[in-house]
Amino acid sequence: MPSFAQLFRSRPGLKLQGQAVYLRPPRAADHRAWAELRSASRPFLEPWEPTWAENDLGRGAFRARLGAYERELETGEACPCFVFRKADDALIGAVRLFHVRRGVSQSGTIGYWVGQPYARQGLMSDAVATMIRFAFTGLGLHRLEAACMPENAASAALLLKCGFLEEGYAPAYLKINGEWRDHRLFGLVARS
Repeated sequence: MPSFAQLFRSRPGLKLQGQAVYLRPPRAADHRAWAELRSASRPFLEPWEPTWAENDLGRGAFRARLGAYERELETGEACPCFVFRKADDALIGAVRLFHVRRGVSQSGTIGYWVGQPYARQGLMSDAVATMIRFAFTGLGLHRLEAACMPENAASAALLLKCGFLEEGYAPAYLKINGEWRDHRLFGLVARS
Protein backbone atom coordinates (compact mmCIF):
# COMPACT_ATOMS: atom_id res chain seq x y z
CA MET A 1 0.00 0.00 0.00
CA PRO A 2 1.43 3.48 -0.84
CA SER A 3 2.41 5.83 1.98
CA PHE A 4 0.08 8.70 2.79
CA ALA A 5 2.63 11.05 1.23
CA GLN A 6 2.66 9.07 -2.03
CA LEU A 7 -1.13 9.10 -2.08
CA PHE A 8 -1.34 12.87 -1.71
CA ARG A 9 1.63 13.49 -4.08
CA SER A 10 0.17 11.28 -6.80
CA ARG A 11 -3.01 13.36 -6.64
CA PRO A 12 -1.84 16.89 -5.69
CA GLY A 13 -5.37 18.29 -5.44
CA LEU A 14 -6.61 15.40 -3.32
CA LYS A 15 -8.91 16.51 -0.53
CA LEU A 16 -10.88 14.26 1.77
CA GLN A 17 -14.42 15.52 1.26
CA GLY A 18 -16.93 15.80 4.09
CA GLN A 19 -20.36 17.36 3.86
CA ALA A 20 -19.48 20.90 4.96
CA VAL A 21 -15.69 20.54 5.29
CA TYR A 22 -12.70 19.14 3.46
CA LEU A 23 -9.40 17.84 4.80
CA ARG A 24 -5.93 18.05 3.31
CA PRO A 25 -2.34 17.93 4.59
CA PRO A 26 -0.96 21.25 5.88
CA ARG A 27 1.13 23.44 3.55
CA ALA A 28 3.62 26.24 4.21
CA ALA A 29 1.10 28.76 2.84
CA ASP A 30 -1.28 27.83 5.68
CA HIS A 31 0.94 29.38 8.36
CA ARG A 32 -0.77 32.75 8.66
CA ALA A 33 -4.33 31.36 8.87
CA TRP A 34 -3.20 28.62 11.28
CA ALA A 35 -1.27 31.02 13.55
CA GLU A 36 -4.13 33.53 13.61
CA LEU A 37 -6.72 30.87 14.44
CA ARG A 38 -4.56 29.24 17.13
CA SER A 39 -3.69 32.63 18.65
CA ALA A 40 -7.32 33.79 18.75
CA SER A 41 -8.39 30.42 20.20
CA ARG A 42 -5.56 30.02 22.71
CA PRO A 43 -7.61 30.34 25.94
CA PHE A 44 -10.17 27.93 24.45
CA LEU A 45 -7.55 25.33 23.38
CA GLU A 46 -4.90 25.41 26.13
CA PRO A 47 -6.88 23.47 28.77
CA TRP A 48 -7.08 20.46 26.42
CA GLU A 49 -3.60 20.44 24.85
CA PRO A 50 0.05 19.86 25.77
CA THR A 51 1.84 22.99 26.98
CA TRP A 52 2.51 25.37 24.09
CA ALA A 53 6.16 26.15 23.41
CA GLU A 54 7.12 29.82 23.75
CA ASN A 55 7.46 30.28 19.97
CA ASP A 56 4.77 27.74 19.05
CA LEU A 57 3.03 30.00 16.53
CA GLY A 58 6.17 31.28 14.80
CA ARG A 59 7.08 30.52 11.20
CA GLY A 60 10.14 28.44 12.21
CA ALA A 61 8.10 26.27 14.57
CA PHE A 62 5.49 25.83 11.84
CA ARG A 63 8.18 24.74 9.34
CA ALA A 64 9.45 22.20 11.88
CA ARG A 65 5.88 20.97 12.37
CA LEU A 66 5.48 20.56 8.60
CA GLY A 67 8.74 18.59 8.46
CA ALA A 68 7.52 16.26 11.19
CA TYR A 69 4.18 15.86 9.38
CA GLU A 70 5.98 15.02 6.12
CA ARG A 71 8.04 12.31 7.86
CA GLU A 72 4.87 10.85 9.38
CA LEU A 73 3.16 10.87 5.99
CA GLU A 74 6.18 9.18 4.36
CA THR A 75 6.36 6.38 6.92
CA GLY A 76 2.60 5.87 7.02
CA GLU A 77 2.62 6.46 10.79
CA ALA A 78 0.19 9.37 10.61
CA CYS A 79 -2.02 11.40 8.33
CA PRO A 80 -2.24 14.98 9.63
CA CYS A 81 -4.84 17.17 7.95
CA PHE A 82 -6.05 20.70 8.31
CA VAL A 83 -9.82 21.13 8.15
CA PHE A 84 -11.41 23.79 5.94
CA ARG A 85 -15.02 24.92 5.70
CA LYS A 86 -16.22 24.38 2.13
CA ALA A 87 -18.40 27.49 2.07
CA ASP A 88 -15.44 29.90 2.26
CA ASP A 89 -12.23 27.78 2.52
CA ALA A 90 -11.73 29.03 6.09
CA LEU A 91 -9.28 26.98 8.15
CA ILE A 92 -11.32 25.78 11.14
CA GLY A 93 -9.01 23.26 12.86
CA ALA A 94 -7.19 19.99 12.31
CA VAL A 95 -7.73 16.25 12.54
CA ARG A 96 -4.90 13.74 12.68
CA LEU A 97 -4.84 9.99 12.23
CA PHE A 98 -1.71 8.80 14.04
CA HIS A 99 -0.11 5.77 15.72
CA VAL A 100 -1.16 3.83 12.62
CA ARG A 101 -0.28 0.18 13.17
CA ARG A 102 -0.42 -2.42 10.45
CA GLY A 103 0.06 -6.20 10.68
CA VAL A 104 -2.42 -7.95 12.95
CA SER A 105 -3.59 -4.66 14.51
CA GLN A 106 -4.67 -2.52 11.49
CA SER A 107 -5.49 0.33 13.85
CA GLY A 108 -4.88 3.99 14.51
CA THR A 109 -5.71 6.88 16.82
CA ILE A 110 -7.66 10.04 15.98
CA GLY A 111 -7.01 13.44 17.53
CA TYR A 112 -8.45 16.83 16.62
CA TRP A 113 -8.82 20.47 17.56
CA VAL A 114 -11.20 23.19 16.42
CA GLY A 115 -10.79 26.96 16.60
CA GLN A 116 -13.16 28.65 19.03
CA PRO A 117 -15.14 30.57 16.36
CA TYR A 118 -16.06 27.24 14.72
CA ALA A 119 -16.81 25.16 17.83
CA ARG A 120 -20.19 23.51 18.37
CA GLN A 121 -21.33 23.95 14.77
CA GLY A 122 -20.99 20.31 13.70
CA LEU A 123 -17.95 21.06 11.55
CA MET A 124 -15.49 18.98 13.59
CA SER A 125 -17.96 16.07 13.76
CA ASP A 126 -18.04 16.22 9.96
CA ALA A 127 -14.22 16.29 9.85
CA VAL A 128 -13.81 13.35 12.23
CA ALA A 129 -16.43 11.34 10.32
CA THR A 130 -14.52 12.10 7.10
CA MET A 131 -11.25 10.86 8.63
CA ILE A 132 -13.02 7.73 9.92
CA ARG A 133 -14.31 6.98 6.42
CA PHE A 134 -10.81 7.46 4.98
CA ALA A 135 -9.22 5.27 7.66
CA PHE A 136 -11.65 2.40 7.15
CA THR A 137 -12.38 2.50 3.41
CA GLY A 138 -9.30 4.26 2.02
CA LEU A 139 -6.65 2.72 4.26
CA GLY A 140 -8.31 -0.54 5.24
CA LEU A 141 -7.87 -0.04 8.97
CA HIS A 142 -9.96 -2.20 11.29
CA ARG A 143 -10.03 -0.20 14.54
CA LEU A 144 -9.73 3.43 15.64
CA GLU A 145 -9.14 4.82 19.10
CA ALA A 146 -9.55 8.27 20.67
CA ALA A 147 -9.39 9.80 24.13
CA CYS A 148 -10.55 12.92 25.92
CA MET A 149 -10.42 14.30 29.43
CA PRO A 150 -13.47 13.50 31.58
CA GLU A 151 -14.52 17.15 31.83
CA ASN A 152 -14.44 17.66 28.05
CA ALA A 153 -18.10 16.83 27.49
CA ALA A 154 -18.13 18.37 24.00
CA SER A 155 -15.31 16.09 22.80
CA ALA A 156 -16.93 13.00 24.33
CA ALA A 157 -20.24 13.90 22.66
CA LEU A 158 -18.48 14.33 19.30
CA LEU A 159 -16.86 10.89 19.57
CA LEU A 160 -20.15 9.22 20.52
CA LYS A 161 -21.93 11.03 17.65
CA CYS A 162 -19.29 9.64 15.26
CA GLY A 163 -19.94 6.08 16.42
CA PHE A 164 -17.19 5.55 19.00
CA LEU A 165 -18.00 3.54 22.11
CA GLU A 166 -16.57 4.38 25.49
CA GLU A 167 -14.23 1.54 26.46
CA GLY A 168 -12.44 2.62 29.61
CA TYR A 169 -10.68 5.11 31.78
CA ALA A 170 -6.94 5.79 31.92
CA PRO A 171 -5.57 7.61 34.99
CA ALA A 172 -2.73 10.08 34.31
CA TYR A 173 -2.88 9.15 30.61
CA LEU A 174 -1.42 12.27 28.92
CA LYS A 175 0.45 15.37 30.07
CA ILE A 176 -1.95 18.19 29.22
CA ASN A 177 -1.19 21.84 29.90
CA GLY A 178 1.65 20.80 32.20
CA GLU A 179 -0.19 18.17 34.28
CA TRP A 180 -0.77 14.42 33.92
CA ARG A 181 -4.48 14.12 33.24
CA ASP A 182 -6.96 11.25 33.31
CA HIS A 183 -8.73 10.40 30.04
CA ARG A 184 -11.83 8.56 28.89
CA LEU A 185 -10.96 5.99 26.22
CA PHE A 186 -13.07 5.37 23.12
CA GLY A 187 -12.90 2.81 20.31
CA LEU A 188 -14.54 2.20 16.96
CA VAL A 189 -14.37 -0.99 14.91
CA ALA A 190 -15.01 -1.03 11.16
CA ARG A 191 -18.27 -2.66 10.13
CA SER A 192 -17.67 -5.98 8.42
